[in-house]
Amino acid sequence: MKGLGLNLILGMASMAVMWYTCQAAAASNLHPLILVPGSGGNQLEARLTEGYKPSSLLCSRLYPPVKDKEGWFRLWFDPAQVVAPFTQCFAHRMMLYYDQILDDYTNAPGVETRVPSFGSTRSLMHLDPRLKRITAYMGPLVKSLEDMGYVDGETLFGAPYDFRYGLAGDGHRSYVGTKFIEDLKDLVENASTCNGGKPVILVSHSMGGLFVLQLLNRNPPSWRQQFIKHFVAVSAPWGGAVQEVHTLASGYALGVPLVDPLQVREQQRSSESNLWLLPSPKVFDGQPLVVTPNGTYTANDIEHFLNDIGFPEGILPYKSRIVPLLEHFPAPGVPVTCIIGTGVKTAETLFYDDRGFDRQPEIVYGDGDGTVNMVSLLALESEWADQANQPLEMIAIEGASHTSIIKDEDALNRIVDEISSINSYVFSS
Repeated sequence: MKGLGLNLILGMASMAVMWYTCQAAAASNLHPLILVPGSGGNQLEARLTEGYKPSSLLCSRLYPPVKDKEGWFRLWFDPAQVVAPFTQCFAHRMMLYYDQILDDYTNAPGVETRVPSFGSTRSLMHLDPRLKRITAYMGPLVKSLEDMGYVDGETLFGAPYDFRYGLAGDGHRSYVGTKFIEDLKDLVENASTCNGGKPVILVSHSMGGLFVLQLLNRNPPSWRQQFIKHFVAVSAPWGGAVQEVHTLASGYALGVPLVDPLQVREQQRSSESNLWLLPSPKVFDGQPLVVTPNGTYTANDIEHFLNDIGFPEGILPYKSRIVPLLEHFPAPGVPVTCIIGTGVKTAETLFYDDRGFDRQPEIVYGDGDGTVNMVSLLALESEWADQANQPLEMIAIEGASHTSIIKDEDALNRIVDEISSINSYVFSS
């Protein structure tokens, strides 16, 4: 009974704090705003259970030595986890496995993962709080929004997620991705409620935009009209990117010095979201993506490409789960602004010689933001050209790269100006 009474008191205290916060937020003239990060901009923590089978003695459950009292440790991003000789441990613990019977992806056996600070922007500021300067992510954007008057947990919220997982087409199980969409929906509704019923501004970066568009289109028009003020998509890879082809073929070093791309390639191939980010046949069509002595691959040849790079197990989930997501981008009927970087050389075609895919390719570059190709950044403009009831604005920032667009002063000013404008007027519909 004493425990029950204490829980009741704590529960009432929590409700009182929430009520106070909601009252404070409701007094603001700003529309509540939720930040949805890009793929690598999320933090990820892990815990190893007795079911964990290390890939080597070095990667036993004793590593890393620093954990919290419940056994949780930082998995992404922690420089010590990705630098040799521990790259192997990192890659093994980050692996996903596709279960054909379950028709879903799961963690490696014995590896539990969680995403810290859902609802807050705390985990979006930087990838590693111990290295704030060199791992800064959304910190500059959050600071600019706070200068506008936004307050974390009152009018400003964050929606981090496990970036290894994605979503799947109708009729396919996608527990982790679907759970994130449900949590994001709840966050939207709570943010609106705590702000006097004001609809929410959703601001995404990179892959976060794909999740937000799915959120909007998986809910009825009445819900969107009630809860969504505006959707601002920054650097969204609507039609995928050639960089993902490079990642699956030869591995990607994560931008970390001294990391061998081949050591992380298997893990990157296992990631459901990397399949989602492959170039869409609808967007890239017949553009040559990969050229080898034996032939050329376009976005229409992804299944053959996956087989030829030695990843045939990726064909079934790609064909059955991912392709339906790439075939069309329904207009959500709420105002959308796409803010993109241009004029930055971006991988467009990869050339491999007879040594195969274990070598890094020669690259021909085209326009884009350094990560996402221009045809993908502009995909909604052509896709929604005949949608008279879909407000869409495109803002291009010359020289802004995929990551600098949310850090550099000039680009930040353009983003903040757009958010300020959204707060000050009703977008025509």
